[in-house]
Amino acid sequence: MKRLARLSIRRRWLVLLAWITLFVGLSAAASAAGSSYSDSFSLPGTDSTHAYALLAKGFPAHSGDSAQIVFHTTGTSFDDPKVMSSINELIAKVRTVPMVSSVLSPYCDNVANVCLGQRQISPVDHHIAFATVTFRVRSFSLPLDQIKAVESLGSTYRSAHLDVQFGGHAFEMLARPQGNPGEIFGIIAAALVLLLAFGSFFAMLLPLGVAMFSLTIASAATVLLSHTMNIAQFAPTLGSLIGLGVGIDYALFIVTRSRQGLKQGMSVDDAIMTAINTSGRAVLFAGSTVCVALLGMLVLRLSFLNGVAVGASITVAITMLASITLLPALLAFQKQHVLSRRERRRLSESGPQGRTVEGGWVRWSRYVARHPRSFSAGALVVMGSLTVPFFSLHLGNADAGSNPVGSTTRMAYDYLSTGFGPGTNGPLQIVAQAQSASDVATIDKLNRALRHVPHVVAVTPVEFNRTHSLGIINVIQDASPQSQVTSDLITKLRTSVIPSIVKGTGVKVYVGGATAVFDDFANVLQGKIPLFVGVIVLLGCLLLMIAFRSILVPLVAAAMNLLAAASSFGVVVAVFQWGWGSNLIGAGSGPIEAFLPVIMIAILFGLSMDYQVFLVSRMHEEWLRKNDNKEAVIHGQANTGGVITAAALIMICVFISFVFGGERVIAEFGIGLGSAVLLDAFILRTLLVPALMHLIGSANWWLPSWLERVLPHLAVEDHHEA
Repeated sequence: MKRLARLSIRRRWLVLLAWITLFVGLSAAASAAGSSYSDSFSLPGTDSTHAYALLAKGFPAHSGDSAQIVFHTTGTSFDDPKVMSSINELIAKVRTVPMVSSVLSPYCDNVANVCLGQRQISPVDHHIAFATVTFRVRSFSLPLDQIKAVESLGSTYRSAHLDVQFGGHAFEMLARPQGNPGEIFGIIAAALVLLLAFGSFFAMLLPLGVAMFSLTIASAATVLLSHTMNIAQFAPTLGSLIGLGVGIDYALFIVTRSRQGLKQGMSVDDAIMTAINTSGRAVLFAGSTVCVALLGMLVLRLSFLNGVAVGASITVAITMLASITLLPALLAFQKQHVLSRRERRRLSESGPQGRTVEGGWVRWSRYVARHPRSFSAGALVVMGSLTVPFFSLHLGNADAGSNPVGSTTRMAYDYLSTGFGPGTNGPLQIVAQAQSASDVATIDKLNRALRHVPHVVAVTPVEFNRTHSLGIINVIQDASPQSQVTSDLITKLRTSVIPSIVKGTGVKVYVGGATAVFDDFANVLQGKIPLFVGVIVLLGCLLLMIAFRSILVPLVAAAMNLLAAASSFGVVVAVFQWGWGSNLIGAGSGPIEAFLPVIMIAILFGLSMDYQVFLVSRMHEEWLRKNDNKEAVIHGQANTGGVITAAALIMICVFISFVFGGERVIAEFGIGLGSAVLLDAFILRTLLVPALMHLIGSANWWLPSWLERVLPHLAVEDHHEA
């Protein structure tokens, strides 16, 4: 690391030019290529996947996703000739949109040769009706301009007597905000924290500038990567959230250590090399653990998560490399100006300061050392209380009922719920495969039986294809798509109702549709979470064991990481599932997105490992110097407490700034990660970890001799610099 730092200092112009070239080159390439983000995913072996495959083969017109154009009349009715004319004219135009397969009108439809009549005009509220738009492909494969074309056509028919709104997953995709307007406030808040921490404008610019510079490069790389693998639509925003957080923090740790060296009388070059050789090693180790945790998602073998994992890992890797190469070059350019004027004057007048840390953090560290049992118990009570909501976690897909009030998808959802019941917003699609005439009769029998299943309020007649080899039945339930009642109904249909009807026949029946797809997605992910957590906990423990030559330090870290994850999930459940304060951020209550736990656990384990590495590495330095556990823990906490809490405040500002961007899933990440960092830095690393290490004593650093011989050596810190 010293050689790398020395090279970055002596060839600083070359290093700066190389990074600028990379910045310009990747940005230009990304701008020219454009992005190709997609929310597509596959769930091999699930009912919904089988249903979709059968539809694509035997019923191509029905294999795409459906959406609704919802109508609401005021002061008139749907029998009004002007209203009828407007709706029929609109439907005729929507049918001409290239990616639209069919449109079913609420009126007698001569084109489709059906008369739905009262089925799509509400018998409850006669002022609500809807037309069903079926696209040629699934929503995540639809070009946004095709969805926009439908919405634009409908918008032109709004009047004082006729309101037109749009519902369904396709229009939800269109409603997603582009970028995050709150991000700038997070950056401003981070700048203020840095300015207060350093007291120097130039020192404040370094972490912020390096983080934003590397994030731009990483974003361009992710855009290019989206052409080679499936990367979700929310991945760029998530990458910004992670990249800004870790990028500022990594640079902060190195700048802080460099400033400490200058205050102790080192030359500029020596201070930078010492910072890279100590904090830089910790950054390299911590960044690698974040990447390992993120790439742990690959073991789940879900294409939807693979792109997120790789994209986020690239972002972390680039910010990490910029911190240990570009940052030392910039520090060399700034020389003594990384210190404030007051600090430079004090250094000139009073001379170098000693290694011994003084001030509030020393007093606090010694206070924790005197009361380890009380602090351990208090911290566990707080964390345990916040964990309670986690046990009611309901994974699923938040439907449009959780969208902001006033949005077109929310208004369409509310209209349909009022006029037809909440299940209309996400009906189930039963796909039945027949091989003989008797199988066709069995499917008709199934259709009649479905009408008597509890929580089923409507069942459409069977629609067969031309060869009668495939039949479709739409089932409308009495609960919303995101409800647990709907999930239970899907399970009941698959495990008892359908098998009891088709047993002994050649009929194969699958429950599909968008609602069933998201339910399957949640079940698949929920089943794989234990494996995923086990893999990243094992890898994290192994890395810490190698770094710190200890059995207990990795085990304590793993326990703290799990506790931080559980408590932060508790906060997410309380806000987004229970609805505690969710309206303040424009998000309604509903289930937690199925993929959120996996991605959040990966990020949280990485970020928690960051703080653990920076805290314990300083403790380990002192342990190797004095072989005194109490003083090692006090010294490590006193030296890192200020920078860890400053880094945490910066991360919290960045994460919370993403909460108000208008996208529910990003708000969930922002609340979850922000609360996790808050609890991790201000309770776990400030109270619980030091208190436990005082209680454990010298056993913190015990490693069996046989394991010492087997494990490779990997130093997080340079012992000669301790």
